[in-house]
Amino acid sequence: MRFTSTPRGARLARRLVSHRLNDWGHPYATPVNETLALITAEFTANAVRHGHVPGRDFHVRLTLTEDTFRIEVTDTRAEKQPPSPLPAPDSASEFGRGLLLVAALADDWGITPRPTAPGKTVWAELRVPTGVRPHTHAAAPGPADSASAHRHNTESFPATSSLRRGDLGLRPEAATYGDRRP
Repeated sequence: MRFTSTPRGARLARRLVSHRLNDWGHPYATPVNETLALITAEFTANAVRHGHVPGRDFHVRLTLTEDTFRIEVTDTRAEKQPPSPLPAPDSASEFGRGLLLVAALADDWGITPRPTAPGKTVWAELRVPTGVRPHTHAAAPGPADSASAHRHNTESFPATSSLRRGDLGLRPEAATYGDRRP
């Protein structure tokens, strides 16, 4: 899915990942859903704060292969890379802990260049216990510059740039966008 590079876009991306995981058999209050929603929140906030290029969106892709979820957030700023290794955060700072949280929560994570255009993809993987096969829905294939470049058999969000309330799996009375009722 493609989202505007704004705080609202980041919030919608996190919500969509949580809703999709719920649809795939990992309810909202489960560790898998909460962990991937937090990782998505960190990645999308960084895409908005550090990866924003005026007029360019960021992309989010969630895939499941065998027993591993993979979340990818792609932006168009290749020159803005997270430091390696991650520095210890300043105890007085309000910022600088997001990727440390991702490193602590994810089974693996990293950064790859975007092969078909300028930019980078920040990704994280979370393994689910063997034998836990959530109900999944078939989905349309996504862009070729993401998980398919890693040669995984994946299920992903349909490739589209618009959201409708029904796509999020929300009840109309529960839907809010930008903290306003539609």
